[in-house]
Amino acid sequence: MKMKVGFIGLGIMGKPMSRNLLKAGYELVVLDTSKSGSELAAAGAKTAATPKALAEEVDVIITMLPNSPQVNEVVLGPNGVIEGAKTGTIVIDMSSIAPLTSQEIARKLAEKGIEMLDAPVSGGEPKAIEGTLSVMVGGKKEVFDQCYDVLKAMAASVIRTGDIGAGNVTKLANQIVVAINIAAMSEAFVLASKVGVQPELVYQAIRGGLAGSTVLDAKAPLVMDRNFDPGFRINLHIKDLSNVLETSHEVGAPLPLTAAVMEMMQALKVDGMGDCDHGSLIRYYEKMAKVEVSR
Repeated sequence: MKMKVGFIGLGIMGKPMSRNLLKAGYELVVLDTSKSGSELAAAGAKTAATPKALAEEVDVIITMLPNSPQVNEVVLGPNGVIEGAKTGTIVIDMSSIAPLTSQEIARKLAEKGIEMLDAPVSGGEPKAIEGTLSVMVGGKKEVFDQCYDVLKAMAASVIRTGDIGAGNVTKLANQIVVAINIAAMSEAFVLASKVGVQPELVYQAIRGGLAGSTVLDAKAPLVMDRNFDPGFRINLHIKDLSNVLETSHEVGAPLPLTAAVMEMMQALKVDGMGDCDHGSLIRYYEKMAKVEVSR
């Protein structure tokens, strides 16, 4: 029998992920705190009024929340998951939070006989809708094996990278690579535009070579179309890079490129672009060079 799944956090990512669980035939209970809860109820999900009530009904609870404080509150706070979950229940936190926070939450859940995986995702809203996310998972191998099919219903790739916390370490590494790739693309296109070479032709010329990447293919067309609607907001990438730098300072791993891109994103936030897509990083360079990149 398929596990009964609860889902908490029905935002840009969580709502389509929940829909894919329904499509895969899972019985789903969602936390009904928004319009999204009503939409999913219309699609076949049950609703619960509190995390505690949701946890009482399901075998697996998935959380997809903005950051560590929200995960702590939903899982460990008053009327939280920990108050309703029975022994053997599994919490899968698919948020992107600090690895040490994941480990601390897992420790407190374990005291109640509740298992946990940290399983952040990469791919943004388009891949959440398609059900082709990449999921990086930390936790016990036997718990991962139990939950693999649930995760695979939302993803193209599901890989366990180690014990609890390893999923979020992997996600931090992912966010470093994405941020620096967008910055490098921005520098290249601003230079091309400034000297009069069409960015579209530069993109077509380099995408098949060593400079090609998934980031380039995802962001270059949007940037050249001046489409900065949020697939992944600057504010959320700032949150992730804050976790990156906090972790790097704790373990003694200097990350100068990441720190530089973080400050660029902070400048965009000050300019009122925090809710724009992280491809807006190009506008930091455009402002300095007094040029606009377009087709």
